[in-house]
Amino acid sequence: MTVAIIGISRQPGALRRLYADEDGETILREVAHINAYLTPGADVIVTRANRPLGELTEMSFGNMPVDGGHLLLSTSEVAELGLMDTQRSRFVRRIYGSAEFIRGLSRHVLWIEDEHLDEAMQVPTIAARIEGVRQMRLASRDGGTNAMAQRAHQMREMNIGRTQTVALPSVSSENREYLPVGLLDANSTVTNLAFALYDAPLWNMALIASRLHLVWIGTVCGKMKTDFRYSNTLGWNTFPVPPLTEKQKSDLTACAEAILLAREAHFPATIVDLYDPEKMPDNLRAAHERNDETLERIYIGRRFRNDTERLEHLFSLYTRMTTKPKARA
Repeated sequence: MTVAIIGISRQPGALRRLYADEDGETILREVAHINAYLTPGADVIVTRANRPLGELTEMSFGNMPVDGGHLLLSTSEVAELGLMDTQRSRFVRRIYGSAEFIRGLSRHVLWIEDEHLDEAMQVPTIAARIEGVRQMRLASRDGGTNAMAQRAHQMREMNIGRTQTVALPSVSSENREYLPVGLLDANSTVTNLAFALYDAPLWNMALIASRLHLVWIGTVCGKMKTDFRYSNTLGWNTFPVPPLTEKQKSDLTACAEAILLAREAHFPATIVDLYDPEKMPDNLRAAHERNDETLERIYIGRRFRNDTERLEHLFSLYTRMTTKPKARA
């Protein structure tokens, strides 16, 4: 259970006390008003949005298997299919949910496009798995699942990036200083336990990998126990980003690349290994610090002093970006 203790006063107009951590020191601020998110400023409630603010790439859910365990494969199960190299490259892809992405687990999926179905059905081990999916879906009490039996060779969704996918788990530990976001190649996709920005420019990843975005998500999105529970409609689509110049996008792209290269230098270390607050490699921390400084200078021309100031500015920007101008009489 998480408890927030809030003081209550009967004195109208009394200043409110707000405590914030700044460089490891607790700072007391007296403010006129504290809103529902425990930040200074006017009352504002962030509501779900169907589209991102500004020019961010749309974030989608991953692909839900609804397969009864027949489409998803372990590494040993892939080997048991007995496929030739050309068949494996055509019919099998790497897939990531939250655990696979964060802990570096290996999981695969039968990925069969409609134009390759006849060829796939000539492989007995694949045909048997497709039949297993069909039977499972037909046996369901859900009409939508029954209808999917007609394309038993596929998951409910078949989304994949043509060039790359920016992916992030739907649930991740609150103990990390940054959200576990990363880049997948065109031969990989995600399950419904992760979110994806298909074919998004890499500067989108720089935003998600920032302290600024973590603070926003931790405030406006729900949580599973105390872990971060990401939401595309409530977290990503509402994230206020000022208009970016091409130079700023290029700078953020370079920051994202630097984060990826820093991780690669420690291969095969996983997200669990790399983002342990007490063991985070110096080069990776430096790459994130550079990303934070680059992004925060875009917002206010300097680094924010603390998370309270970050939230205060984000809520102010969110209000401006979501308030419709009044029509002239």
